[in-house]
Amino acid sequence: MTGGLRGTRERWRAQPRWVRWVLAAHLTGFLEGTTAHALDLVNGGIHVYASFAPLPLQVYFVALVVLDPLVAALVALVRPAGVRLGRAVMALDVVANWIVNWPQLREDPAWLLRPVGLLPITLFGAFVLATSVPLLRALPARPPRRPSVLNRLAGRR
Repeated sequence: MTGGLRGTRERWRAQPRWVRWVLAAHLTGFLEGTTAHALDLVNGGIHVYASFAPLPLQVYFVALVVLDPLVAALVALVRPAGVRLGRAVMALDVVANWIVNWPQLREDPAWLLRPVGLLPITLFGAFVLATSVPLLRALPARPPRRPSVLNRLAGRR
């Protein structure tokens, strides 16, 4: 298995340009999500979502503090698991946000057009879902294996 920073660089360089751009967009979005949920928890505590979300969605929104950086790390390592997990996280995130925003949206449909909130989450979720299948087709199922130190010293691959 190709490991370390060098291996990660090699995996990024081995990808077509469009794959690198899409992975970078995924990485940016999940890091932004990590920051947003971490700031929510720092500012409002563990019950920050209690005023508008049912308990299962509160748990999910808090769990995003772990899930978002996990997706970001796997994507940064160019792992197909990161794309798969990102797809699941964003599908749930979009549905959860539509559920908690639906009462406000029914009252004021312009609520969707706010630059922060439901619109960017929905657009990013659609982007992640739309690009996940092409990404999974482009990424190797397993990274190429590097020979062990002993095999390299013995001249074997």
